[in-house]
Amino acid sequence: MDAGRRAHYGDFYAAAPGDRGPVALVHGNCQAESLRVVLAGSPGLPMRTVRMPPVHELEATDLPHLHALLTRCELLVSQPVRPDYRDLPLGTAQLAELLPRSARVVRVPVVRYLGLHPWSAIVRHPSDPALAPPLVAYHDLRTLTAAAGRPAPTAPPTPEVLHEVGAASVAELARREQAFCDVGVSDLLEGFGVGAAHTINHPGNDVVVALARRVQQALGLPADAADPGRTLLGEVRAPLEQAVVDARGFDVAARPHWSVRGEPVRDDDVRRTQLDWYRSHPGWVAAGLERHAERIDRLGL
Repeated sequence: MDAGRRAHYGDFYAAAPGDRGPVALVHGNCQAESLRVVLAGSPGLPMRTVRMPPVHELEATDLPHLHALLTRCELLVSQPVRPDYRDLPLGTAQLAELLPRSARVVRVPVVRYLGLHPWSAIVRHPSDPALAPPLVAYHDLRTLTAAAGRPAPTAPPTPEVLHEVGAASVAELARREQAFCDVGVSDLLEGFGVGAAHTINHPGNDVVVALARRVQQALGLPADAADPGRTLLGEVRAPLEQAVVDARGFDVAARPHWSVRGEPVRDDDVRRTQLDWYRSHPGWVAAGLERHAERIDRLGL
Protein backbone atom coordinates (compact mmCIF):
# COMPACT_ATOMS: atom_id res chain seq x y z
CA MET A 1 0.00 0.00 0.00
CA ASP A 2 1.18 3.52 -0.76
CA ALA A 3 2.80 5.01 2.34
CA GLY A 4 1.19 8.39 1.72
CA ARG A 5 -2.28 6.85 1.61
CA ARG A 6 -1.64 4.92 4.85
CA ALA A 7 -0.44 8.09 6.56
CA HIS A 8 -3.34 10.20 5.26
CA TYR A 9 -5.91 7.70 6.53
CA GLY A 10 -3.89 6.68 9.58
CA ASP A 11 -6.79 5.99 11.95
CA PHE A 12 -8.61 3.98 9.29
CA TYR A 13 -5.66 1.63 8.75
CA ALA A 14 -4.56 1.53 12.40
CA ALA A 15 -7.91 0.18 13.61
CA ALA A 16 -7.92 -3.42 14.83
CA PRO A 17 -10.77 -5.71 15.92
CA GLY A 18 -9.72 -5.46 19.55
CA ASP A 19 -9.82 -1.66 19.65
CA ARG A 20 -12.31 -0.04 21.98
CA GLY A 21 -14.22 3.22 21.91
CA PRO A 22 -17.09 4.29 19.70
CA VAL A 23 -16.43 6.01 16.40
CA ALA A 24 -18.43 7.78 13.71
CA LEU A 25 -17.90 7.19 10.00
CA VAL A 26 -18.99 9.34 7.07
CA HIS A 27 -19.24 7.27 3.89
CA GLY A 28 -19.42 8.55 0.32
CA ASN A 29 -17.53 10.79 -2.09
CA CYS A 30 -15.41 13.89 -1.43
CA GLN A 31 -18.44 15.67 0.03
CA ALA A 32 -18.52 13.00 2.75
CA GLU A 33 -15.07 13.89 4.02
CA SER A 34 -15.97 17.58 4.16
CA LEU A 35 -19.07 16.72 6.15
CA ARG A 36 -16.94 14.63 8.51
CA VAL A 37 -14.58 17.58 9.06
CA VAL A 38 -17.48 19.81 10.09
CA LEU A 39 -19.06 17.17 12.32
CA ALA A 40 -15.70 16.42 13.93
CA GLY A 41 -15.40 20.05 14.97
CA SER A 42 -18.69 19.95 16.84
CA PRO A 43 -18.40 19.82 20.63
CA GLY A 44 -21.73 18.03 20.83
CA LEU A 45 -20.76 14.90 18.90
CA PRO A 46 -20.30 12.19 21.56
CA MET A 47 -17.70 10.17 19.63
CA ARG A 48 -14.67 10.76 17.49
CA THR A 49 -14.84 10.60 13.73
CA VAL A 50 -12.43 8.57 11.60
CA ARG A 51 -11.28 9.81 8.22
CA MET A 52 -11.76 7.09 5.62
CA PRO A 53 -11.06 6.89 1.88
CA PRO A 54 -13.88 8.02 -0.39
CA VAL A 55 -16.04 5.18 -1.64
CA HIS A 56 -14.65 5.31 -5.19
CA GLU A 57 -11.12 4.76 -3.84
CA LEU A 58 -11.87 1.85 -1.52
CA GLU A 59 -10.32 -1.46 -2.58
CA ALA A 60 -10.81 -5.09 -1.59
CA THR A 61 -7.73 -4.87 0.64
CA ASP A 62 -9.42 -2.07 2.58
CA LEU A 63 -12.39 -4.20 3.61
CA PRO A 64 -10.82 -5.75 6.77
CA HIS A 65 -9.97 -2.28 8.06
CA LEU A 66 -13.46 -1.01 7.26
CA HIS A 67 -15.10 -4.01 8.93
CA ALA A 68 -12.98 -3.53 12.05
CA LEU A 69 -14.19 0.05 12.33
CA LEU A 70 -17.81 -0.91 11.68
CA THR A 71 -17.80 -3.17 14.76
CA ARG A 72 -17.13 -0.03 16.85
CA CYS A 73 -19.18 2.40 14.81
CA GLU A 74 -22.06 4.01 16.70
CA LEU A 75 -22.88 6.50 13.94
CA LEU A 76 -22.78 5.90 10.22
CA VAL A 77 -23.50 8.96 8.11
CA SER A 78 -23.70 7.86 4.52
CA GLN A 79 -24.58 9.09 1.11
CA PRO A 80 -26.86 6.65 -0.76
CA VAL A 81 -24.35 4.11 -2.09
CA ARG A 82 -25.82 1.27 -4.14
CA PRO A 83 -25.18 -2.36 -3.14
CA ASP A 84 -21.97 -3.93 -4.50
CA TYR A 85 -20.61 -0.59 -5.65
CA ARG A 86 -17.65 -1.29 -7.96
CA ASP A 87 -18.18 -5.01 -7.23
CA LEU A 88 -17.42 -4.49 -3.54
CA PRO A 89 -19.90 -4.74 -0.62
CA LEU A 90 -19.83 -0.99 0.00
CA GLY A 91 -23.52 -0.14 -0.29
CA THR A 92 -25.02 1.89 2.52
CA ALA A 93 -27.34 -0.96 3.50
CA GLN A 94 -24.47 -3.45 3.35
CA LEU A 95 -22.38 -1.42 5.78
CA ALA A 96 -25.37 -0.86 8.06
CA GLU A 97 -25.80 -4.62 8.42
CA LEU A 98 -22.35 -4.82 10.03
CA LEU A 99 -22.99 -2.16 12.68
CA PRO A 100 -23.68 -2.82 16.36
CA ARG A 101 -27.39 -2.97 17.15
CA SER A 102 -27.09 0.31 19.07
CA ALA A 103 -25.70 2.24 16.08
CA ARG A 104 -27.51 5.03 14.28
CA VAL A 105 -27.56 5.52 10.51
CA VAL A 106 -28.24 8.88 8.87
CA ARG A 107 -28.43 9.00 5.07
CA VAL A 108 -27.42 12.30 3.48
CA PRO A 109 -27.61 13.52 -0.13
CA VAL A 110 -24.95 13.95 -2.76
CA VAL A 111 -25.41 17.66 -3.45
CA ARG A 112 -25.47 18.81 -7.06
CA TYR A 113 -26.62 22.31 -7.90
CA LEU A 114 -26.75 24.02 -11.29
CA GLY A 115 -27.96 27.46 -10.22
CA LEU A 116 -24.50 29.04 -10.47
CA HIS A 117 -23.11 26.97 -13.33
CA PRO A 118 -26.02 26.16 -15.65
CA TRP A 119 -23.84 25.05 -18.61
CA SER A 120 -21.59 22.76 -16.58
CA ALA A 121 -22.03 19.00 -16.70
CA ILE A 122 -20.54 15.65 -15.77
CA VAL A 123 -20.52 13.02 -18.50
CA ARG A 124 -19.73 9.32 -18.02
CA HIS A 125 -19.07 6.77 -20.73
CA PRO A 126 -19.37 3.03 -20.04
CA SER A 127 -16.02 2.31 -21.70
CA ASP A 128 -14.23 4.28 -18.98
CA PRO A 129 -16.62 5.78 -16.39
CA ALA A 130 -13.83 7.52 -14.47
CA LEU A 131 -12.31 9.32 -17.46
CA ALA A 132 -12.71 13.10 -17.40
CA PRO A 133 -11.74 15.75 -19.96
CA PRO A 134 -8.43 17.62 -19.61
CA LEU A 135 -7.72 20.73 -17.50
CA VAL A 136 -10.94 20.47 -15.46
CA ALA A 137 -13.10 17.42 -14.84
CA TYR A 138 -16.24 19.09 -16.13
CA HIS A 139 -17.90 19.41 -19.51
CA ASP A 140 -19.44 22.63 -20.80
CA LEU A 141 -22.62 21.99 -22.76
CA ARG A 142 -21.73 24.79 -25.19
CA THR A 143 -18.41 23.12 -25.97
CA LEU A 144 -20.03 19.70 -26.16
CA THR A 145 -22.67 20.84 -28.65
CA ALA A 146 -20.03 22.66 -30.69
CA ALA A 147 -18.07 19.40 -30.84
CA ALA A 148 -21.23 17.76 -32.17
CA GLY A 149 -21.32 20.30 -35.01
CA ARG A 150 -24.28 22.26 -33.76
CA PRO A 151 -24.31 25.99 -34.52
CA ALA A 152 -23.72 28.43 -31.69
CA PRO A 153 -26.94 29.93 -30.28
CA THR A 154 -27.93 33.29 -31.70
CA ALA A 155 -28.93 34.68 -28.30
CA PRO A 156 -28.03 33.90 -24.68
CA PRO A 157 -30.63 32.22 -22.47
CA THR A 158 -33.01 34.56 -20.69
CA PRO A 159 -32.83 35.10 -16.93
CA GLU A 160 -36.01 33.03 -16.66
CA VAL A 161 -34.33 30.10 -18.37
CA LEU A 162 -31.30 30.33 -16.09
CA HIS A 163 -33.61 30.33 -13.08
CA GLU A 164 -35.42 27.30 -14.49
CA VAL A 165 -32.18 25.35 -14.82
CA GLY A 166 -31.26 26.06 -11.21
CA ALA A 167 -34.76 25.29 -9.97
CA ALA A 168 -34.82 22.00 -11.88
CA SER A 169 -31.61 20.89 -10.18
CA VAL A 170 -33.05 21.79 -6.78
CA ALA A 171 -36.21 19.83 -7.57
CA GLU A 172 -34.18 16.79 -8.63
CA LEU A 173 -32.12 16.96 -5.44
CA ALA A 174 -35.32 17.23 -3.39
CA ARG A 175 -36.68 14.15 -5.15
CA ARG A 176 -33.55 12.17 -4.33
CA GLU A 177 -33.59 13.36 -0.73
CA GLN A 178 -37.19 12.27 -0.36
CA ALA A 179 -36.51 8.87 -1.91
CA PHE A 180 -33.15 7.94 -0.42
CA CYS A 181 -32.16 10.23 2.46
CA ASP A 182 -33.04 11.00 6.05
CA VAL A 183 -32.01 14.67 5.86
CA GLY A 184 -31.49 17.17 3.06
CA VAL A 185 -30.52 20.71 2.12
CA SER A 186 -32.33 21.26 -1.17
CA ASP A 187 -34.64 23.80 0.46
CA LEU A 188 -31.65 25.95 1.46
CA LEU A 189 -29.48 26.01 -1.66
CA GLU A 190 -30.81 29.04 -3.48
CA GLY A 191 -30.68 31.11 -0.29
CA PHE A 192 -26.90 30.74 -0.09
CA GLY A 193 -26.31 32.81 -3.23
CA VAL A 194 -22.80 32.67 -4.68
CA GLY A 195 -21.67 30.67 -1.64
CA ALA A 196 -23.81 27.68 -2.61
CA ALA A 197 -21.25 25.97 -4.83
CA HIS A 198 -17.74 26.10 -6.26
CA THR A 199 -18.70 23.66 -9.02
CA ILE A 200 -21.89 21.73 -9.71
CA ASN A 201 -20.84 18.91 -7.34
CA HIS A 202 -18.67 20.82 -4.86
CA PRO A 203 -20.93 22.73 -2.47
CA GLY A 204 -19.67 25.67 -0.48
CA ASN A 205 -18.96 25.64 3.23
CA ASP A 206 -22.37 27.13 4.03
CA VAL A 207 -24.07 24.10 2.49
CA VAL A 208 -21.82 21.58 4.23
CA VAL A 209 -22.37 23.27 7.60
CA ALA A 210 -26.14 23.36 7.05
CA LEU A 211 -26.14 19.65 6.20
CA ALA A 212 -24.08 18.86 9.31
CA ARG A 213 -26.62 20.72 11.44
CA ARG A 214 -29.45 18.74 9.83
CA VAL A 215 -27.61 15.53 10.76
CA GLN A 216 -27.22 16.76 14.32
CA GLN A 217 -30.91 17.60 14.52
CA ALA A 218 -31.81 14.13 13.25
CA LEU A 219 -29.72 12.65 16.05
CA GLY A 220 -31.29 14.88 18.70
CA LEU A 221 -28.02 16.72 19.28
CA PRO A 222 -27.44 20.48 19.48
CA ALA A 223 -27.15 21.90 15.96
CA ASP A 224 -23.81 23.54 16.73
CA ALA A 225 -21.77 22.62 13.66
CA ALA A 226 -19.63 25.57 12.59
CA ASP A 227 -17.46 26.64 9.69
CA PRO A 228 -13.98 25.08 10.10
CA GLY A 229 -12.26 28.28 9.03
CA ARG A 230 -10.98 26.96 5.71
CA THR A 231 -12.56 26.27 2.35
CA LEU A 232 -13.40 22.58 2.17
CA LEU A 233 -14.17 21.85 -1.48
CA GLY A 234 -12.66 24.81 -3.28
CA GLU A 235 -9.67 23.25 -5.01
CA VAL A 236 -11.49 23.70 -8.32
CA ARG A 237 -13.79 26.70 -8.88
CA ALA A 238 -15.85 27.15 -12.01
CA PRO A 239 -16.36 30.54 -13.65
CA LEU A 240 -19.26 32.66 -12.44
CA GLU A 241 -20.60 34.17 -15.63
CA GLN A 242 -22.03 37.65 -16.00
CA ALA A 243 -25.33 36.26 -17.31
CA VAL A 244 -25.78 34.34 -14.05
CA VAL A 245 -24.78 37.32 -11.91
CA ASP A 246 -27.31 39.50 -13.71
CA ALA A 247 -30.09 36.91 -13.73
CA ARG A 248 -29.82 36.32 -10.01
CA GLY A 249 -29.13 39.89 -9.00
CA PHE A 250 -25.88 39.08 -7.21
CA ASP A 251 -23.89 42.06 -5.95
CA VAL A 252 -20.55 40.50 -6.92
CA ALA A 253 -18.21 40.65 -9.86
CA ALA A 254 -18.33 37.89 -12.42
CA ARG A 255 -15.37 35.46 -12.52
CA PRO A 256 -14.45 34.71 -16.15
CA HIS A 257 -11.85 32.02 -15.46
CA TRP A 258 -11.52 28.71 -13.66
CA SER A 259 -9.38 28.39 -10.57
CA VAL A 260 -7.49 25.12 -10.08
CA ARG A 261 -5.51 24.74 -6.86
CA GLY A 262 -5.37 28.50 -6.58
CA GLU A 263 -4.12 29.10 -10.13
CA PRO A 264 -6.30 30.77 -12.80
CA VAL A 265 -7.13 28.70 -15.88
CA ARG A 266 -8.61 30.58 -18.82
CA ASP A 267 -12.03 29.37 -19.87
CA ASP A 268 -10.98 29.80 -23.52
CA ASP A 269 -8.08 27.42 -22.92
CA VAL A 270 -10.40 24.88 -21.35
CA ARG A 271 -12.79 25.13 -24.29
CA ARG A 272 -10.05 24.80 -26.92
CA THR A 273 -8.35 21.89 -25.15
CA GLN A 274 -11.57 20.02 -24.62
CA LEU A 275 -12.68 20.50 -28.23
CA ASP A 276 -9.45 18.78 -29.24
CA TRP A 277 -10.12 16.02 -26.72
CA TYR A 278 -13.63 15.41 -28.07
CA ARG A 279 -12.17 14.70 -31.52
CA SER A 280 -10.47 11.62 -30.11
CA HIS A 281 -13.28 10.81 -27.66
CA PRO A 282 -16.49 11.10 -29.70
CA GLY A 283 -18.29 8.66 -27.40
CA TRP A 284 -18.36 11.29 -24.68
CA VAL A 285 -20.02 13.75 -27.04
CA ALA A 286 -22.81 11.29 -27.83
CA ALA A 287 -23.18 10.34 -24.16
CA GLY A 288 -23.37 13.97 -23.09
CA LEU A 289 -25.95 14.88 -25.73
CA GLU A 290 -28.14 12.01 -24.58
CA ARG A 291 -27.68 12.44 -20.84
CA HIS A 292 -28.24 16.21 -20.81
CA ALA A 293 -30.67 16.53 -23.74
CA GLU A 294 -33.36 18.29 -21.70
CA ARG A 295 -31.00 20.94 -20.33
CA ILE A 296 -29.35 21.44 -23.71
CA ASP A 297 -32.76 22.11 -25.21
CA ARG A 298 -33.75 24.44 -22.38
CA LEU A 299 -30.57 26.47 -22.81
CA GLY A 300 -31.17 26.82 -26.53
CA LEU A 301 -28.13 24.80 -27.58
